[in-house]
Formats: sequence, C-alpha cells, structure tokens
Amino acid sequence: MPTSLNEHIVSSFEDELINLHKAISEMGGMVEQAIIDSANALLRLDHVQAKEVRLADRAIDDKQQAINDMAVSIIARRQPMASDLRMVFTAIQVANDLERTGDMAKQLAKRALQIESLGLAPMFYNGVKHMTDLVAHQLKVALDAYSSRNSAEAVEVCNRDEEVDAIHNSLFRELLTYMMEDPRNITQCTHLLFCTKSLERIGDHATNIAEAAYYLETGQHLSADESTRPPR
Repeated sequence: MPTSLNEHIVSSFEDELINLHKAISEMGGMVEQAIIDSANALLRLDHVQAKEVRLADRAIDDKQQAINDMAVSIIARRQPMASDLRMVFTAIQVANDLERTGDMAKQLAKRALQIESLGLAPMFYNGVKHMTDLVAHQLKVALDAYSSRNSAEAVEVCNRDEEVDAIHNSLFRELLTYMMEDPRNITQCTHLLFCTKSLERIGDHATNIAEAAYYLETGQHLSADESTRPPR
C-alpha cells in the first residue's frame, strides 16, 4: 500500500528530530574528548597535544552552528509543539553549554602552552586529575540523562556539583599557599588558578545540561525541592 503524504511528513519530521539528537551526541563526544586531552596536556605540559586541542575547538564551534541551524529550520518549517518543541529548544541550550565547555577545554590547553614547568607537590596533580575525572563523569552522566530522558540521573548530577566546588576550593587554597611560600611560584600558580576555575565551570555547564535533561522529560524546571544543590 502506498505511503500517504501525511505519513511521509510525519516520518520526515521524526528523522529530523533523530538527526538533531544524533548531532548533540556527536558534539558531546567531541567535548568529552577535549576535556580529557586538555587536562593531559596540562599535567604533562604536552604542547603538541595542547595545540591539537585548540585546533579541534573549531570543529566543536562548527557543530554547534550546525545544530542551531537544524533547530531553527525545524521550528520554522515544522512548528513543533509540546515534547517535540521541548526537544528542539533544549537541543539549542545543550549545544550552547557544550560549546562553552569546549571553550573551557581550550583555555586549559592555552594555559598549558604558557607554563614552563610544574614543580608542585604530587597532591596537587592528584587533585587536578581527580577534579578532571569528576567533571568529565558529570558531563557524561548529564549527556546520558539528556539522551535517555532520565530525570533521576539529571537530579544526581546537580546534587554532585557541590563535590566539584569543594575540590576547586581545596586546590585554590593549595595554590595560594604555594604563592605565599615562594613568590617565584606566582606566575605559574596564577595560570593554574585559571585552570582549576575552568574545570569548575565545566562542572557548572554539566549541571546546566542536566537541568535541560530534567526539563526535557518533565516539562518543568528543576526546583530546590528536587535538588539539594544550593543556588548559584
């Protein structure tokens, strides 16, 4: 039996939403890799890898633009409603947070190129590594929650943001101690302060994506009752 025009239109619309969802997943994978690569470049002072991260940021920016173009086109031509509209709207939000997360990874790579040596205690290296692993995990879980429309996982990401903030505060105090003990550490520690702040901001963007995932499933914004995370 021939496919009716209405069935074809519905099928085409679903394909567009699937392609939009796929583009978000691809962008998420690119950003996750950028975080790992930039942190490795920083801790190893690998200038080659740092330059590769900065160059790869262009692809992330291009992917965001493509997602925005797809979303605007869908809204203009399809006029989606209810859950379909939420999906298109949150796709724009998530792409924006992913692009900014990519910028934070690029900042880590930029600082890695400006630091000559890391003669600091092993505790600091372990702290940065732990913080990187945590924010990378937060981002992955947030993206998974968005992909599967899992509001419970989204709430968990928001609640764990306090842990990221605690590690950031600890590293901040440690770097200040290095600077007070030896003024020669001031320059590199200043760069590292910006690095830990970039990691903390990645955690914030992961939280934003989790909030978008919650909204996508429930149609409601995450309130203080559902999340124990204090207001920013």
